[in-house]
Parts: sequence; C-alpha cells; structure tokens
Amino acid sequence: MVRLTVSAVAFVALLAACVSSTTIDTAAFTKPAMLELLATADRSDADRARDDTRKPYRVLPFFELKPGMTVLDLYSGGGYYTEIVSRAVGPHGIVHTHNNKAYLAYAKDEIEARYKNNRLSNVVRIKAENNELDFAPQTYDMVLMILAYHDIYYVDEENDWPAIDGPKLLAELYASLKPGAVLGVVDHAATAGAPAEAGQTLHRIDPQRALREIEAAGFVHEASSEMLANPNDQHDKPMFAPEVKGKTDRFVYRFRKP
Repeated sequence: MVRLTVSAVAFVALLAACVSSTTIDTAAFTKPAMLELLATADRSDADRARDDTRKPYRVLPFFELKPGMTVLDLYSGGGYYTEIVSRAVGPHGIVHTHNNKAYLAYAKDEIEARYKNNRLSNVVRIKAENNELDFAPQTYDMVLMILAYHDIYYVDEENDWPAIDGPKLLAELYASLKPGAVLGVVDHAATAGAPAEAGQTLHRIDPQRALREIEAAGFVHEASSEMLANPNDQHDKPMFAPEVKGKTDRFVYRFRKP
C-alpha cells in the first residue's frame, strides 16, 4: 500500500495552491531546452556520464514532458530520471519517485546522495512492494517506466522481488493517470518473439510483447522511436553482460490514456 507522510501531503497541497494562482509555461520541452537543463552545475559526474547513452534530452521531449506536471517515476532505482524530471517540471510540478525494498537496497548509496538535504524539494519518495501499489485515481500527467517493464517477468523472492501481477500493475497505472496523460516506456529489447522468460534470464523483453500487453490494458500506442536503437546489440546476451552493458538496443514507446 502506498502511503504518503503528513508532511508530504501538506507539501503537495501547498504546491497545488501555488499552481492555482500562478501562470505556468505549459509548452512541452524541446531538445535545446532539455540540453540547457542538463547543463545545470550541481548534477553529478556519474549522471552526466549517462546522458550520451540514455539521451534524456530526446526521450523526455518525445514523451512531451512539460513544466508543472505531476509525474510518477515507477521503479526509479537510483533516481537518474527522477532528478531530471524534478528539474524539468519545476517548482509548480511534483515528482513521485517509487522504489521497493529490492531497489532501495541495490541503489542505496546513489539514493542517499541524490536526496540528501532535501536537494530535490519537489520530489515525494514512495516505497511500495510489488503488487502493493495503490495510487489515487487520475493523479498523474505522466508515468515513466524506464528500463523496468521487463521486471514484470522477473522473480527473486529471496531478494524481495516476488512475482508481479502484470495486468494488475497496468490497471493500477491506467487508473492513476488523468485522461489524456502519457505512459512512457523505455526498455532493453529481446529478440523478436522471445518468451516472457527473457525478463528473468536476460533482463530484456520482446518489444511487441510489451506493446500488446500495454494496449490490452486500454492504453493507446501513440508513437515509437528508434532514438535508443542499436542494431549491433547481441539480443541474446543479458543486459548486464560487459560486452553490451550500457549499449543495449532499447525501444521507446509513448502511450496515452484516452
């Protein structure tokens, strides 16, 4: 069950009050505007080093991110995208960054450094285990699943990763989005026709499998991009393998809730 602290709820209410009395630039980010944002002086060297392969300056404009949005970064890990989105939505926007026990342990040091001293003041941190998400209906303007969709098919109960009920998860995300809101998905591509087990063995997923499942949940597939494609990737290698790590072929899908 997702639970926000009293202080977090008050913070969200305060932001909402500010939004109601302030004119906000609601134009979607362009690549030049995003590059300017990424040049912010207090970003870490580790984050900057990821920019060339992750290309947030292309991904987030493709997802039509705008200032003032309320965004959920699902299974956000160390928070690379959370921080960029936090800066992008600005003081009138809100980012809910979600993790479970497994991610909190895996990315402990990165998470501690990223959120220390309340350095991202418009970010609300959410801890919820697999199958325990319970978001308020029609909360989000955008939900991001960055390199996480394949984990629907990953199971490691000994390390706090029980099997995920995929249809339930997608139904929860659908309900949490406002009408017209965006679900943005980026993930490591498996070979076309690869079984669902590729999520377990390779940490990859067949792009068409993801597409079918998300459309079956009611989302409209609005656009795809090859901005993160790598035809030289070895799709039968685990994404952690040294020869492909950081260089995998990745699909980018934009879905919209009708």
